[in-house]
Amino acid sequence: MQGEIVNKVAESSLITFDLESYYNHAPRVQFDIKDNLYNGLVLREKEFRAFVSSHDWAQYDSKHVAIYCSVDAIVPTWAYMLLTSVIEPVAKSVVFGDLSHLENSLFQTALGQVDLEEFRDQKVIIKGCGRYPVPEFAYVEITRLLKPVVSSLMYGEACSAVPLYKRPKVKS
Repeated sequence: MQGEIVNKVAESSLITFDLESYYNHAPRVQFDIKDNLYNGLVLREKEFRAFVSSHDWAQYDSKHVAIYCSVDAIVPTWAYMLLTSVIEPVAKSVVFGDLSHLENSLFQTALGQVDLEEFRDQKVIIKGCGRYPVPEFAYVEITRLLKPVVSSLMYGEACSAVPLYKRPKVKS
């Protein structure tokens, strides 16, 4: 066995799609409305509006904010809408839900910007492990987006990829 060692993975036509490159690094915070509930059960409009008027919303500047209520309580829809109206002008983004909803929303926005034509008829491998927390939602979403355009789709690393989809050959 003499000769040059050839890296067949590097020479292959596989395109690696790294979801980590779509990770948004801006800080994330949650706003839990439970702290504004009367007896932990119900939101009172007058007190809530006073809170909204006096609260320092600047602390949410340039952050992604998830607004939710962590307890089973009576919270009218307008309360979430009111919070959004004061947080949105300073925050990077606002979503209803907890931090997992926020992560999903950030990835959905980022993946919605992907030029899928770059992957048309290509063999694509969606990279697995990494340094940043990529939610399962992002893997499902990119699979949904890429499947109609790629010739094949895999998950993992090129040396040990799990096949997910292969476009059927067209019979002539």
